[in-house]
Parts: sequence; C-alpha cells; structure tokens
Amino acid sequence: MLVVARFIRARNMQIWLPAYLRRKPRASHQGPTHVMFCFVDHYEPMHGHPGLETQRARVDRWCRDYRALADRHRDADGRRPQHGFFYPEEEYLEEHLAKLEALCRDGYGELEVHLHHDDDTEANFRESITRFKQLLHDRHGALPRHPETGEIMFGFIHGNWCLDNSRPDGRWCGLDNELVLLRELGCYADFTMPSAPSDTQTRTINSIYYATDDPLQPKSHDRGVPVRAGGTPTGDLLLVQGPVGLNWRDRRHGFVPRVENADIRANYPPTPARVDGWVETGIHVEGRPEWIFIKIHTHGAPEKEADVVLGPAVDAMFSHLEQHYNDGERYVLHYVNAREVFNIVKAAEAGHGGDPHDWRDFILPPPPNRCATGTTCAASA
Repeated sequence: MLVVARFIRARNMQIWLPAYLRRKPRASHQGPTHVMFCFVDHYEPMHGHPGLETQRARVDRWCRDYRALADRHRDADGRRPQHGFFYPEEEYLEEHLAKLEALCRDGYGELEVHLHHDDDTEANFRESITRFKQLLHDRHGALPRHPETGEIMFGFIHGNWCLDNSRPDGRWCGLDNELVLLRELGCYADFTMPSAPSDTQTRTINSIYYATDDPLQPKSHDRGVPVRAGGTPTGDLLLVQGPVGLNWRDRRHGFVPRVENADIRANYPPTPARVDGWVETGIHVEGRPEWIFIKIHTHGAPEKEADVVLGPAVDAMFSHLEQHYNDGERYVLHYVNAREVFNIVKAAEAGHGGDPHDWRDFILPPPPNRCATGTTCAASA
C-alpha cells in the first residue's frame, strides 16, 4: 500500500482520482454518437528561447506540413482536422502570426489567446488581454465579435496550467479573480484543463462546466456546475476539459497504468488505444449523451513535439478516428475548433439536438480571416 500511495502522490493523482473512481457511465441513447474532436495547441515558436531563424523554421514547417497532413483527412461533414493555435501574448511577432493567419484563412484552424504571466496585477492583465485580442482581430483577422454586443471574443489557455492562481506556491499567475477578469474581457471559454500530473489539476474532471470565482481564493474552477441541456448559464466562466483517467491499455512494466491527460507529446504519442479511451470517457453536456467532446492538447511548435504532431502518429490517429468513429450508424465524426465547441455546447444547453454540424456557428460566427471559406460572418468584421 505504501508503494501505491507514493505512486499516487508522485503524480498528484490524489487530486482527481476520487472523482475518477466515482465516475458514472454515459447514459444510453437512440441513434449514433456524434464525436466532436478538437485539437488545441499551446503554440509557442519561441519555446526554449531560440534565435529568429529557428522560430521561422518552426512556423514555416507547420504552415507547410500541416496542410499536407490535414488534406489527407475529412470528417463526416467534409471538414479537414481543425487546429487551435493558442498563441502566447508575450511571444507576439507579426511575421509569425501573418503566416498562421494565412493557414487559418485557408480553413485549417483558428487563432486564440494564450498567456504566460507571473505575479501579475489586475490592471496589467486587463491591458495585456485587451491589447492582444484587439491586435489579433485588427491585424490578423482572428477572433469573432459577439453578434449582439460587438465585443471581440476569445478562447483561452493559461500558461503553465496556473489558471486562477492555482499553483500552490502562487507562481505563474498572481490573480485570484482571474475567472471574473476573463469573463469581463470577453473570454467565451477556457480550454486549459486537464493539467495532470501538475498540482494545478482540478478535482473536477472529464466535464464541461461553469465555475464561479471567489476573488479572495485561488483555483475557483476546482469545482463547478455542469452544463445541462435545457439549463441556463451560471457562474463566471465556461470550462471545457479534455479526458483524464488511467490508461490500462498502456501499462509500464506490464502492470502500472499510465495517466491519461489528453496531452500529445514525443514521450506520449497518440495510439489507437488512447483514441478509444478518449471516446469511452464520453465527455458531454448533461442530458445530451449522444454528443461527446474530445479535446486534446499539445505544445506543437518545438521540433521534438512537431515530429509527433505533424508526423505518422497523428496521421494514424486521424485515420483511426475516421475508420472506427465515422460509420454513420454508430458514430459520426466532426472535426471542430474551440469556437465551434463553444457553439455546439451552447446549442445543447439551449435544448437543440440532431446534427451538431448545424450548430458550429450557433452564437459566435467565424472570425474575419475565415470569411473567405464562404461562411457568412459579417458580424465578425
């Protein structure tokens, strides 16, 4: 037992394991299961502080190789895999974003907001996010405007996993009211979790939920209220989590399960068994079990990780999804970006059902740089 306890503590599993052990099976339903597959990227060309030529090579490789990779794949709607480029505010360089903008304009993904910060202040956070989202929208045609308020909206991933000052030592954030600030600044949803094995991981797992901020305490998103079909929004911020659990299909030493944390890395590439586990996790809006959401993440810019994300392993991952989860009878596959995940979640909450493809632009339209694809998006101009 002591060995097991040390194993659990070494991976901070005591945070989320109770919820995992209490999990309930997804409710049965009539008709096929619609699989929404979303790939988000903490996309950091400056990771490791390389020179400008290395940064350029990283971005150029992505703009070349991702096109070739995605062009080999289609979902049930004829859509290519969508890549979410969550770009760090503190790493902004116009030439990098101009190249990614062109890739997104051609229908391969969308740009969103990523931020690394430490010991921050509310005033600086407000200024940084406001400036960056305006820059992305005005100069790069990214980020939609809300059709009713006109506000520029964005999806968010927190650097170092430390959303709402959630690291125990207080590093890499500094704001106990970050959920409120994000809501006020136009964040439509957070996509940071899961962060296992980090100690920033929440007790709430495998969920789509609303969190209410306690501005005097950190990690207010540790628990929340699940989004429900026919329900109403609550709290301060919507959080969309990726799968967390024990991967018994991939055991170390033949008997020790790996921790599944939805992360695609060189030391943990995607496999058919991992894909099957993501589907089985069945993350969904309560009351809409026939729509499941798989959100995986990566740090895809550095060479070692790009070898995986742009290489045979991810190519095989997409093929497995298309071959096993897109037969039109048991499963229907939809490649979605973060904005579309939000829209489909909100459509489910509003009581809509049927084909989730119909709800990709339910509230937030495509950003201006996607208008060339033929989608009506005047509200984002």
